[in-house]
Amino acid sequence: MQITALVVDAEDPERLAAFWSEVLGRPIESRPGPYVWLRREGGLVFGFQRNPHPTPGKDRMHVDLTSPDLAAEQQRVEALGGRRLEEYDEGGFLVMADPEGNEFCILPEGSVDMDDDGRAHYLE
Repeated sequence: MQITALVVDAEDPERLAAFWSEVLGRPIESRPGPYVWLRREGGLVFGFQRNPHPTPGKDRMHVDLTSPDLAAEQQRVEALGGRRLEEYDEGGFLVMADPEGNEFCILPEGSVDMDDDGRAHYLE
């Protein structure tokens, strides 16, 4: 089997699709029924499904993104309506949330050093 799609439940799929379209540089490709799909790249499509029920509690799955400039990406994501989740700073990861609170990490390109507790050591 292969992963072909990542689908995020969203109270406002248009808003989230617009946010992620800008973050990932993938244009919105289609809007069938309750879905909004970004352009497929690398075999994977990213979509948003209308669901009026908020996520109860912490996300059990999240997306990791890489960038050569974490500070610049943090500023860009915040300008687009995302926010940094400072409660995860102790773990050493740059953890962000999209406009509906879905968590994702921005990691540096290349390898990441971690200690025995899984804390990263690349953030300032």
